[in-house]
Amino acid sequence: MSGCVFCGIVTGEVPAFRVADTPDGVAFLDTRPVFKGHVLVVPRVHLVTLAELPADLLPDYFAMVQRLAVAVETALGAGGTFVAMNNKVSQSVPHLHTHVVPRTKGDGLRGFFWPRTRYDDDTEAQTYADRIATALPGVPDSASRG
Repeated sequence: MSGCVFCGIVTGEVPAFRVADTPDGVAFLDTRPVFKGHVLVVPRVHLVTLAELPADLLPDYFAMVQRLAVAVETALGAGGTFVAMNNKVSQSVPHLHTHVVPRTKGDGLRGFFWPRTRYDDDTEAQTYADRIATALPGVPDSASRG
């Protein structure tokens, strides 16, 4: 869709710190992460809500989200992950996307009041993207540079 930043990332027209690029979707670092290593997973097709995702795409899309949750935890030594999706309300980009946020005990995240942080620079962001991509099971050499 013209003007959609996530569609631009999918096509490569908008730079991003990619973690995975597969037929099932594209995963990249959130530019304003809750915690460093916060990944967004988007389907390749432009959809706004989960209800619009065709049933035949559900298994592969959510299998990708599942693999990313494991990769984030493994790569970053996180105690777990928070996996979430907004539909319309609080959806900063109107393109279906799933958040995969690394969590550690005592990290300060309470409810849905998410403090945001920034990467120190592009090198640090690329390092996080590379670490997660390396730990991503079942998708060899899936990351591409932003």
